[in-house]
Amino acid sequence: MEIRTSSEKLSSVPSQANDLGEKLEVRFQKTLRGARDFVLSPEFQVPSGITILFGPSGAGKTTLLDCVAGLATPESGRIAVGDNVLFDSQKRLNLSVARRQIGYVFQNLFLFPHLSVASNLEYGLTRLAAKERRQRSTTILESFRIAHLADQRPDKISGGERQRVALARSLVTDPRILLLDEPLAALDVATKSNILEDLRNWNLLHGIPILYVTHSREEVFALGDRVLVIENGRIIAQGTPHEVMRAPRQELVAQLAGFENIFDARVSSLHEERGTMTCDLAGSSVHLETPLIKADVGSIVRVAISAGDILLANLEPVGISARNILRGSILALEQRDVIVTAKVDCGVEMDVHLTLAARDSLHLQPGREVWLIVKTHSCHLLAK
Repeated sequence: MEIRTSSEKLSSVPSQANDLGEKLEVRFQKTLRGARDFVLSPEFQVPSGITILFGPSGAGKTTLLDCVAGLATPESGRIAVGDNVLFDSQKRLNLSVARRQIGYVFQNLFLFPHLSVASNLEYGLTRLAAKERRQRSTTILESFRIAHLADQRPDKISGGERQRVALARSLVTDPRILLLDEPLAALDVATKSNILEDLRNWNLLHGIPILYVTHSREEVFALGDRVLVIENGRIIAQGTPHEVMRAPRQELVAQLAGFENIFDARVSSLHEERGTMTCDLAGSSVHLETPLIKADVGSIVRVAISAGDILLANLEPVGISARNILRGSILALEQRDVIVTAKVDCGVEMDVHLTLAARDSLHLQPGREVWLIVKTHSCHLLAK
């Protein structure tokens, strides 16, 4: 993990950006060349807090961070934090990396191996007096619970501790913005969770915009105040993690959010009086009642259902409120850790998530007749 921070405008008090909770505004275009060419053209405003950049590999997430940091130059557009303009093509303004006051934590770790933890932190504080450098480094080390490692060298501490040092080093210079490019990808869940908690607590006191790239759905919900989903260089969805991930409107978002069951369907009838409609799943006799959207009878739609939102019964259910009850047969049971995925043929193949206890108490096995129970609002209609 490599760290890039500004060494200019350092002081012993929080920056003006931190005090005001200024917004990061991004609007630019940059052509990306590679196996496939596309134009990176994000446009968004985010306040202080943690904003997750989420999307498939090659969507432009890292290049977006590089443009904000000044490591890459857009062809046109504007990037600013509050009243501080970092890039403006019309005004021919493009601040250098050193003048942007940005902390950047890369995925690859590049702490100086010959320096102690404290010296790594103080490296970007050379303009300050020695006493103030020590005070700054001690404070941030305590915030990330690594003060006891101050005299250690990076090769003598654990991977999680090195990640904490890298984060502390990016923040000790009091940046206006923090950029994080998958900094915790290699860590176990417990270590990752503790570091995320410390980062969130730190930012509650400092209030700067943080852009955080991850491929982990768990990190989106654990850390994000908001999430931006990027595809082929464009922001296709944004909002709180719950708004974007629990109720997706685009197929890519549904896939990234872990919706295992996605089907083509045709609208066969509308029920405006109860706010629903019936969709026939393609290539089958399965009918699903879904939420009503603006669609005509005969329209082709995509329906997404999370495997965790489907209930499974070994007897035909009666007297329940769910509108969709599908009879089927278990094709296979696959266990991953404490979750069992039941693959069920109910006219189409659906995945259903179960606990180990549910599998055992229902005596489930391949070939067993079962019924799937799907609530209307567990059926999400995706934009075509």
